[in-house]
Amino acid sequence: MTTINNRSTGFVRGALAALALAVAGAAFWLTPAISAEDAVKVPPPAIDEKAAIGTEKAIFAGGCFWGVQGVFQHVKGVSKAVSGYTGGAKDDAVYETVGTGRTGHAESVEITYDPSKVTYGQLLQVYFSVAHNPTQLNYQGPDSGTQYRSTIFAENDAQKKIAQSYIAQLDKAKVFGEPIVTTLETGKTFYPAENYHQDFLTLNPTYPYIVYNDLPKVANLKTLFPALYSEKPVLVLSASN
Repeated sequence: MTTINNRSTGFVRGALAALALAVAGAAFWLTPAISAEDAVKVPPPAIDEKAAIGTEKAIFAGGCFWGVQGVFQHVKGVSKAVSGYTGGAKDDAVYETVGTGRTGHAESVEITYDPSKVTYGQLLQVYFSVAHNPTQLNYQGPDSGTQYRSTIFAENDAQKKIAQSYIAQLDKAKVFGEPIVTTLETGKTFYPAENYHQDFLTLNPTYPYIVYNDLPKVANLKTLFPALYSEKPVLVLSASN
């Protein structure tokens, strides 16, 4: 998965065999995974939204959307997490086109959540701590290009203010060894990715990229955020139904 083509190889076959792989790979969830990167324990945001009744949406980009989606599908209060593309035009929201790095899109995840159960600030805490590395500019692990950038797509001014404050807070505290490069973008539309990308982590637990890069993220979520962790993931198909 070092290159776009490497990651594309076997996608269709992997999708068709998803259920079989899920059964065959169940053991991976019961044993410690070797992590590509360690999680970083970060403090909660000093500024956050107030708990409210209803649902809200948050859009985060942080490298390959498989792992980001997989993490947030295990967060309590999240009712849906969809992999997709944000930042570019509708006609360019196609995997192969986004993969050129010239569309303005980033692989992203749209999260639907209940702010009375999990706040936007708590989602940001998970995002910065276990979902990705916010100090990597236009790449994440083996994946490089602007489509893998670290970006928060704020839905409104309140989200933008919370995110800006939190980034400044983490940088001031020198939580990471390097400056945070996460950008903030507003007024962007989210476009769902192709079906074979949805629920990829859960359906393909033996896929080498998932085993090395993404399963450890879910394990870190469980370890660092036990109060937010849900053992059963909220899958796109289940949420749609």
